[in-house]
Amino acid sequence: MQNPPPPITSARQLDLDLDPLLSVEPAKPWAADLLRDCARAFADKDSANLHRLLWMLNELASPYGDCEQRLAYAFLQALFCRATASGDHCYSTSLAVAERAVSFASARRLALKFQEAAPWSTFGHVAANGALLQALDGEPALHIVDVSDTFCTQWPTLLEALASRADADAPRVRLTVVSSTAAGVVAEIGARIEKFARLMGVPLEFRAIAAPALPRLADALRPEKLELREGEAVAVNCVGALRRAGCGDSRDSFLRAAAALRPRVLTVVEDEADFGAAGEFMESFEECLRFYGSYFEMLEESFPATCNERLALERECFRSLVGLLACEGGADAVVDGERRERGRQWCRRLERCGFETFGISDDVIDDLKALLKRYRPGWSLLPAEGETSGMYLTWKENPVVWACAWKPK
Repeated sequence: MQNPPPPITSARQLDLDLDPLLSVEPAKPWAADLLRDCARAFADKDSANLHRLLWMLNELASPYGDCEQRLAYAFLQALFCRATASGDHCYSTSLAVAERAVSFASARRLALKFQEAAPWSTFGHVAANGALLQALDGEPALHIVDVSDTFCTQWPTLLEALASRADADAPRVRLTVVSSTAAGVVAEIGARIEKFARLMGVPLEFRAIAAPALPRLADALRPEKLELREGEAVAVNCVGALRRAGCGDSRDSFLRAAAALRPRVLTVVEDEADFGAAGEFMESFEECLRFYGSYFEMLEESFPATCNERLALERECFRSLVGLLACEGGADAVVDGERRERGRQWCRRLERCGFETFGISDDVIDDLKALLKRYRPGWSLLPAEGETSGMYLTWKENPVVWACAWKPK
């Protein structure tokens, strides 16, 4: 597995003299305050202070150290790319390297290891599957449109639940996956999920639509593209998908296209974060620090320090931070998928685009509570309030993932 790119290697690279104060180990936690000072120096165009702080971070940060050192390393790369106007190149290069390195075996191993260590992804799977089973109960033919890059890890539990229905034969299922994952990986995933369905006794037809070949993600939801059939109950599953639909009007277009399919249910799972407009650097930086600070702390407590899967997840964070903090805002569509929104923002957008809330049953909530008991302390379930619908997954009381279900008005 490829190592992370090296940090700034010396004070000489920043034309600085050695600062003897750096020989003193700072008190912990220290990364957030030092990173915040560095970001303010950049925002204030205080180049002398910026260079000093960048060098200080370089001396303290490490991709293989403790949580503070790793967090500092990830943000240092993004800040250095911004200071040197190399963000777009660095993001594109690291993305290309990651895409060349992906294989079914490595992708599956990473997804399963992450699910085993933390409920970050399984929370959304359980919530979405519960809503799908609730909305599609009793239907003999289902067509699930899965807009996600979860390597189909969500579907074995759903197929098992469909197979276990005591009062009816398992329904026929068509699974159409809209994915940006490499075609070879998707093909192997499809073969495995079809084999699992046969073992469960569920008739399954798998089909993949390659998202990179489409000018807009909304185009994947055209009825002729999906080859809709009469008599099928349609559901649309969006796990980390809405943020891939571009920005602004592109996201509205995607949701309106989903509403036009008249699905029985639209399931939505997104990270709970609002990184703001590209021009508001300090606001974006503070939100990145909150969200990724929690993420790195969760990885620290859930994985061994030398775990390859942990290093791979942290490299994904590095690339995301470069996209958010160092790339030209909107100049390259590749960074659009990094622009998250909070649950309340998605709720307003969904209502504007023709959806209303599909209530999550108490049984699903009980399943979510049971899920969290399988993991280490620190995880909890928080119902959304006010104008926001759905449920939050929280890490040490900090909301990190939002899940909700919707239906057309």
